[in-house]
Amino acid sequence: MAKKTTSAASRYKKTPSAPAAAEVETATDLVSGKKAMAFRKINYILLIIGIVIIIAGFLLMIGGSSSTEAYDPDIFSVRRTKVAPMVCLFGFLFMVVAILYHKKDTTK
Repeated sequence: MAKKTTSAASRYKKTPSAPAAAEVETATDLVSGKKAMAFRKINYILLIIGIVIIIAGFLLMIGGSSSTEAYDPDIFSVRRTKVAPMVCLFGFLFMVVAILYHKKDTTK
């Protein structure tokens, strides 16, 4: 029985592979001389929409309060206890989507 001998260099030889999409984008930006932005225009627009939704949720929570002299049953209204927190939650989730959103380029 003859044993096949291989050197350590041939066992761990790397094969050239295609660069990842992020590397291609960075290289393109370096060649064109432009800095790559983390967010695009659509991300900023979506972030602003998310902020407006959150502010609307907090505005829905605003109302009169109860004091020791007078009880105001409006502090337990459905608008203030269920609708407004759900609107705020939707706004925060929308912000996460706005941050993670990445439109695919169709120019290739």
